[in-house]
Amino acid sequence: MAYDPQNVFAKIIRGELPCFKLYEDESTLSFMDIMPQADGHALVIPKEQAETLFDLSESGAEACIRTVRKVAKAVQKAMGSEGVLVMQVNGAAAGQTVPHFHFHIIPSSIKALMRPHASQLEDSEKLQEFVRRIVAALEDERVS
Repeated sequence: MAYDPQNVFAKIIRGELPCFKLYEDESTLSFMDIMPQADGHALVIPKEQAETLFDLSESGAEACIRTVRKVAKAVQKAMGSEGVLVMQVNGAAAGQTVPHFHFHIIPSSIKALMRPHASQLEDSEKLQEFVRRIVAALEDERVS
């Protein structure tokens, strides 16, 4: 299947759609999931065009993992979570809802998967508070 440059994440990367940004570097972008499975649910995406893990370059995969580690640590600290679920699925049959490679970072346990994904839009003020907390945790990590 060919990559669709009109998918929602591609539009976010190009600045055509807004997001609740947590972190960005030359290769990746992290932002809040607006239909979260738990408070603090974040996403990490590569800036390259890749629908699944199998389409992603090795350098893109490495960049994503670096960002996932950084953001997951900040999410866990900011949300006061004992555990963090990191999830990545490939293809609609596996549950992928946006055809652009991405990781989910969910500060919870596997039980968070019991809540349907993409079922309820979160309040934007609540998301903005999570952004503030997670970005502060990211900044703390840079200082220490």
